[in-house]
Amino acid sequence: QVQLVESGGGLVQAGGSLRLSCAASRSIFSTHTMAWYRQAPGKSREWVATITSGDNTGYADSVKGRFTISRDNPKNTLYLQMNALKPEDTAAYYCAAKLPRTPSYNYWGQGTQVTVSS
Repeated sequence: QVQLVESGGGLVQAGGSLRLSCAASRSIFSTHTMAWYRQAPGKSREWVATITSGDNTGYADSVKGRFTISRDNPKNTLYLQMNALKPEDTAAYYCAAKLPRTPSYNYWGQGTQVTVSS
């Protein structure tokens, strides 16, 4: 089992920045694909970014050029640096983990709320 705990959410004005963190209960980054998802009120969960065990990254078009996913392996911590935030980025943000070639993420954090005011 893996526990994931997000932190770093909060209230920020449009154009501002936040850095989200996701602490894993054990060392998994060398074997697992990690991702950030978000869910706004009344909307379905949306993929935001991914980083593989081989350091390949991918981003949703809506955040490309503004968000950066990274990780600190010794600290077992995943990050999401969010710059130039927009009100439409308001959502609960979740980190997730899965083994490569598995169809879905099987480990999820509890989420951290990000609210961007206009």
